Amino acid sequence: IGEPGEIVIAGPMIVPEYWGKPAETQHAIPAGRLHTGDIGFMNDEGRFWLIDRSKDQINAAGYKVWPREVEDVLYEHEAVREAAVVGMADGYRGETVVAFVSLRPGMSADPEELVDHCRQRLAAYKYPRRIDILEELPKTASGKIMRRVLRDGGDVS
Repeated sequence: IGEPGEIVIAGPMIVPEYWGKPAETQHAIPAGRLHTGDIGFMNDEGRFWLIDRSKDQINAAGYKVWPREVEDVLYEHEAVREAAVVGMADGYRGETVVAFVSLRPGMSADPEELVDHCRQRLAAYKYPRRIDILEELPKTASGKIMRRVLRDGGDVS
C-alpha cells in the first residue's frame, strides 16, 4: 500500500496469449499474470493510482523522472495545450529531460519561460533542460502522442 510498482493482473478475464507471438506472451503474461507495464500504487482505501508507463521512465543522472509528473506541471501553464516529455540520450547525465509542447490558440510562451515555470515547481533533476514548441504534437490515428517520434527527432517511419 502506497509503494509504487508495476500493475500486474491475474484472473480469468485476462487475455491468455498474444496471437502468434509466443515470445511476447512469455514476457508479458508469465504464469498467467498480465504485466501491464503501468506503474502505480494502491492507496489505503484499496484504489489504484497510475503514475506512468514503465517504458517511459527517464533516468537522469541516476534519478527516476516520470514524464507525467513533468507534463502535469507544464499543463499548469495557461498557454500549454499539449505536452509530452521524453528522455533523450545525454553523454553526461545518461538521459536528459526534454519536453515538447503545443500552445493554445491565441496564447504565447517561449521555451525559457516554460523551463522557468517547471524549474520553480520541480526538483532540479526533473525540470526539462530543453522545451521545443511545435504547432502539433505527432499522434497516432487514435490520437495518442507518438513519444518515439519525438524522441527520434521526428522520424515517423
